[in-house]
Amino acid sequence: MAKKANNALIETFAEFKETKNIDRSTLVSVLEESFRSVIAKMQGSDENYDVIVNPDKGDFEIYRNRTVVEDGEVTDPNMQISLSEAQQIADDYEVGEDVSEPVDFSKFGRRAILTLRQTLASKILELEHDALYNKYKEKVGEIISAEVYQVWHKEVLLLDEEGNELLLPKNEQIPGDFFRKGEPARAVVARVDNSTGNPKIILSRTSPVFLQRLLEGEVPEIAEGIIAVRKIARIPGDRAKIAVESFDDRIDPVGACVGVRGSRVHGIVRELRGENLDVIQWSNNPQILIARALGPAEINSINLDLESKHCEVYLNPDQVSLAIGKGGMNIRLASMLTDTVIDVYRELPEGEEDELEDDIHLDDFRDEIDDWVIDELKKNGWTTARSVLEAPREMLVQKADLEEETVDEVLRILRQEFADEEAPEGGAPAEI
Repeated sequence: MAKKANNALIETFAEFKETKNIDRSTLVSVLEESFRSVIAKMQGSDENYDVIVNPDKGDFEIYRNRTVVEDGEVTDPNMQISLSEAQQIADDYEVGEDVSEPVDFSKFGRRAILTLRQTLASKILELEHDALYNKYKEKVGEIISAEVYQVWHKEVLLLDEEGNELLLPKNEQIPGDFFRKGEPARAVVARVDNSTGNPKIILSRTSPVFLQRLLEGEVPEIAEGIIAVRKIARIPGDRAKIAVESFDDRIDPVGACVGVRGSRVHGIVRELRGENLDVIQWSNNPQILIARALGPAEINSINLDLESKHCEVYLNPDQVSLAIGKGGMNIRLASMLTDTVIDVYRELPEGEEDELEDDIHLDDFRDEIDDWVIDELKKNGWTTARSVLEAPREMLVQKADLEEETVDEVLRILRQEFADEEAPEGGAPAEI
């Protein structure tokens, strides 16, 4: 009966090992350590015990080693054995010799077996967590495919091929992402949180790294190192700008990434829920890079302060809207791509400058209009009082993302400066 209990105990954790894919030698080591831990608690010391785990047979053996002493001189029954008792095992034992005898672990009692189970479960769970952490720590930055297991409001739970749980938080999902249970989903391993000892694998579909890995999979020249992705700026689900560089003068990096009629990015765009991709050529010259990042707008000149990473970009009026983009998206991406704060300014062609002689820069109204309001207007290309007055009221509300009451107050203040001029409400649309 004791032998069966011992075998059942080993089989339990052998099955656990197979299920959790724990290395055999590691499991054997943990089993030995667990047995020794229980023996030390029960006997006070495990130094004189030999523990042998046989994973092939699925059982174990424990031997206790004691020194033979004269009858009546046993002071520690765990470490010593009397001569008469030793000679019952073998009649040729003498004082001073070591006696090794098998130990039936079940005789330690049910408490010892329960303690062993708990110790093993705890240690193996710890090993499992360590293995999971190490496995996915090495996968950070890699794309993986996993099965959607549960969809919640704030996150999606996925399972990898080994049944490990992976989390895709809402803020790491692309707007427009829709997941169904049982379907595969692709994402990049963003990070592994192990602060509690129970690893949480966090995935991301909004990370620039996700887009970079997709490009590496579609563009052989990137995977081979002929073309390098220098920087990616994304507004997930809407638009992204990608700066690339070729190490082979014969290869156009932009054309190679896009492919004939966009063939190399079609699949990526679908994966990113229709996110538009702008690929530009990288330059170590920051002014050239800024000009390219603001494409398709044509730049007249750039005034760049490298220390503050702030630049003023001057364009013809009809190019301002292109530089800013819908909802300010183009200029935001350009700023992200170049790590620069970009302000755009209208610049009239030579001979037409006199039209601005009676205009006033918005910065001159900071004592009457909140700074953040002026900054929002300038961000969208309205840098002077007349440029604001000429813009439709609805456009000011939508593009600058201002409350209607705020826009009305701004227009009132600006009109006061031109009270002697006729400025009909709303004005003519400005080309921005």
